Amino acid sequence: MGPDLGADIMRIARSPQLGLLALSLLCTLLSLAQSLYCEVCKESGPSCTGKLKLCEAEKDACVTIVGLSTTGGKESVYTSKNCMKYKDCYSGFISTTLGHEEHMVSNSYCCQEDRCNQGSIPTPKNNSTLNGLRCPFCMAIFQETCSGDQVVHCVGHETQCLYFSGTVQTGIISTKFAIRGCATKSACHAQVGTEVPSVTYTYELRRADCVPAPQPPGRAEKKSTLPVH
Repeated sequence: MGPDLGADIMRIARSPQLGLLALSLLCTLLSLAQSLYCEVCKESGPSCTGKLKLCEAEKDACVTIVGLSTTGGKESVYTSKNCMKYKDCYSGFISTTLGHEEHMVSNSYCCQEDRCNQGSIPTPKNNSTLNGLRCPFCMAIFQETCSGDQVVHCVGHETQCLYFSGTVQTGIISTKFAIRGCATKSACHAQVGTEVPSVTYTYELRRADCVPAPQPPGRAEKKSTLPVH
């Protein structure tokens, strides 16, 4: 240890103010060292590449989302990569039906190491086979409630009726929204306060309700006629 460094340490030891300053600087350096770098991009297609971003302190995960939307039989694929809170992040498959012939499926991958979302993940497959379940449907902009007077038919493994509302933001513009429809149980991972990124928008949920889709009357009657042992 050099004499100058030794003298500096002695001065810090004799000065509480200098000690607090040194501790504060140390905590700042440790905080920066623990921050995460993620690839960030949004593009049409099954993959995207972008610049590395130093995530905000509260966002401790990198996420990749590949979505396939079907509207009136026409399919579109998009990819999004971003920073996210790990507790809000879901790795896996999600399917939703949010209107007549309006299906959306996605694969997502969450990780917690620098640059871990570089590369690509598989594009999800759409299953548009009706499964006999139905849910209330509605979609509203500029308000956080909608009545669900219409009914939408669920497909594939969608067994839940969801009701999401909150705010949707693109750039500096933010507005309220509400939506109801069918979803796989994996969509119910989302909780109030979750920020969900997509290609164009960021959704912040203020309501995130999921309930099992009711069985059709025919199924219920058939089930009730089974013998009891």
